[in-house]
Amino acid sequence: MTPEKLQELLADAISKLHPSSHVLSTDIDVKRPRNSNFGDWAINTAMKYYKQLGYKNPHEAASVFVEQISNFPGVKSAQIEGPGFINIVLDTASGATVVRDILKEGTNFGRTQVLKNTRINLEFVSANPTGPLHIGGVRWAALGDALARILEFTGAKVEREYYFNDHGLQIERFARSLVERANGREAPADGYGGEYITQIANQVVENAKRDGLDILALDEGVASISEAEIRSGSKPTNAKEIEEFRSRGVDLMFPQIKKSLEDFGVNFDRFFHEQSLYDDGKVDNAIKKLALAGDIYEKDGAKWVATSKYGDDKDRVVVKSDGDEAYFAADIAYYLEKRTRADVLIYILGADHGGYIGRLKAISWAFGDDADKQLRVLLGQMVNLVKNGEPVKLSKRAGNIITIDDLVDAVGVDAARYSLVRSSHDTPLELDLNLLASRVNENPVYYVQYAHARTQSVLRNAATIMNCCEQELVKSSEQITDNQLQLLDHETETVLVGILASFSSSVQAASSLMQPHRIARYAEELAAAYHKWYSACRVLPSHDVSKDLSSARLALNLVTGQLLKQSLSLLGVTAPDRM
Repeated sequence: MTPEKLQELLADAISKLHPSSHVLSTDIDVKRPRNSNFGDWAINTAMKYYKQLGYKNPHEAASVFVEQISNFPGVKSAQIEGPGFINIVLDTASGATVVRDILKEGTNFGRTQVLKNTRINLEFVSANPTGPLHIGGVRWAALGDALARILEFTGAKVEREYYFNDHGLQIERFARSLVERANGREAPADGYGGEYITQIANQVVENAKRDGLDILALDEGVASISEAEIRSGSKPTNAKEIEEFRSRGVDLMFPQIKKSLEDFGVNFDRFFHEQSLYDDGKVDNAIKKLALAGDIYEKDGAKWVATSKYGDDKDRVVVKSDGDEAYFAADIAYYLEKRTRADVLIYILGADHGGYIGRLKAISWAFGDDADKQLRVLLGQMVNLVKNGEPVKLSKRAGNIITIDDLVDAVGVDAARYSLVRSSHDTPLELDLNLLASRVNENPVYYVQYAHARTQSVLRNAATIMNCCEQELVKSSEQITDNQLQLLDHETETVLVGILASFSSSVQAASSLMQPHRIARYAEELAAAYHKWYSACRVLPSHDVSKDLSSARLALNLVTGQLLKQSLSLLGVTAPDRM
């Protein structure tokens, strides 16, 4: 029996006992006990709702619930533990139902339509096109793509979006760095370093020559330079030269970022250009809309948005005293633009963007949205790499960062993606490159992938011994009877079936809480239970394994492999058949 079915049955029982209650199936927590000796499922509903339902204490409520649960189909027993927890033991018929459901539904097992008709815009990575994607951005790539897969699995229509920062100070610094290196000088003190800057700069010069332009001989007025450049003795550069290097440099840099992401298995539906917000008048229109609502005021020659009125810690400048728009102006216009395309907006940002949450929520409220429902901001922590017990040195190519290509070269795509999503996004992460490149059980991605490969090895061996093809065995498993499946009564089989049954609830929790790491932890729990079962139970017929029991165990092996593969797929990781 799945947790969802238990929730449904108990909610129905409570509604009959207490017609005026408002306890829904989604309010009922069904979890696996930490110790399998306590049962297959545990429920704390009596602890949570005894007062609301009019009981004197949790134990009194639990006593009533146990009487109801004991009569549920598929339940062998229900007992009270402690002050009001309820432990439930399922019968073998219930386990047979779980295996049969997975066989019947195939890759649709656990798929729901909870988010059907919900349009979600998921923006992640969005690194400036001023250098290779660094390790922090790689974490957001793995996290964002896994979250998109999980949301789609629960019915949502997800648009993966990359915000292309082609406007502002960072791009200006990038262009100036290219100009300086192209002229044989060091990059500005506040610019970008690394071999890639020299490579891009030289490529810009070569491409311009092919277009008939001597980009280093341009002369069209001196542009302003930063104080840091003045202190470093940099030569002033002209506006025409900067613009040529900016546009050509970005055109060369961004395809490299996009290619690295595609090689990492991450593909975006939309690349949105920040500059278009200005070119299309969307920044001006967003400011006018806030002004009409009375949320814009002037002070010290600047225009301010009254975001504190909507919960922000302070008001924000939207147009500076010199007449230029503040960066926040683009944030406002971008939010409004995305809301024309999606019902829910999800931003995945770095830890240094903590101040954005309050202002983004304020803008959401200001435009008449429910920020608690229509806006989610996930802040991720940084990643540190170690090898041989020491921090990994900086990338040669990038100069001051570790890049996506550095990580993939060291451990491969699968290990990189899995390791980056198996911990909650809001916790700092340290990755041991030696461990991730190894083939040992302590390596979590190897442990899970090996479990899947083992399920396929069992299938191949069975086909060889039974002198048939693997597809025949699969077809035979799909036609297995309940009587055969009820033979799965070994302790390790009961545990394994229980974990299989919790796949749906694990996916739903990962979706609603936006925590892909829950799928990784589920996969590891399933892999551990499978390895233990494999060691304890012989699958093929023998003197102590009947033909019917063997068929049941082959079916159990098959569905375990299926959910291991599905779990890995939700994380964007492959499930090898051989290792």
